[in-house]
Amino acid sequence: MPRKKLKKRKLTISTPLIVLGALMIGLAGVFSFYILPSLNRYESQTNIENMSHDEFIQTLEPHAKQLQQSYGILPSIILGQAILESNWGQSTLASQYYNLFGIKSSGNQSSIHLETQEYVNDQWITIQGNFRVYQSWEESMDDHTLLFVNGTDWNSDLYKNVLSATNYQEAATALQTAGYATDPDYAQKVINVIETYQLNQYD
Repeated sequence: MPRKKLKKRKLTISTPLIVLGALMIGLAGVFSFYILPSLNRYESQTNIENMSHDEFIQTLEPHAKQLQQSYGILPSIILGQAILESNWGQSTLASQYYNLFGIKSSGNQSSIHLETQEYVNDQWITIQGNFRVYQSWEESMDDHTLLFVNGTDWNSDLYKNVLSATNYQEAATALQTAGYATDPDYAQKVINVIETYQLNQYD
């Protein structure tokens, strides 16, 4: 019995599908070229270790400005605290775990157990603390600002005066009054950093 010859069917693709495919490929390229470097530009340990003070400021400043536009936080406060708390991004907590501000963890948040200095009963002591682990410095900056926006479990308005401050001196004083750090000279140290490096130019 003779076999029937199978006709080869010609595959046709509609023009809209071709255009859609090209558009998706283009968007993927834009995302990988522009977005991913932005999200991951802090991931290189070598880059952090070799970063100058000016490079550190210029790395954080664009996102600090975005946070100001969204929430009203002064960039000088973000930058001043980041410099003071992380030693220009060189501390173990900042360089390895992307926590710029010494923010502690709670509940099931990703964390690392490290030693830290606290001022208790008029003296500095070393204690163990659980600190948040982030994927980037930008994520750390976001969480830092949201702490001011949302406050704490026991006081949602704890940092409202930091956000409403019209200048860095007021904001730094509000930080200390709210108890952000145990250091009795914390506000003045933040102010000194801001003035030394003229960080208020970004406000």
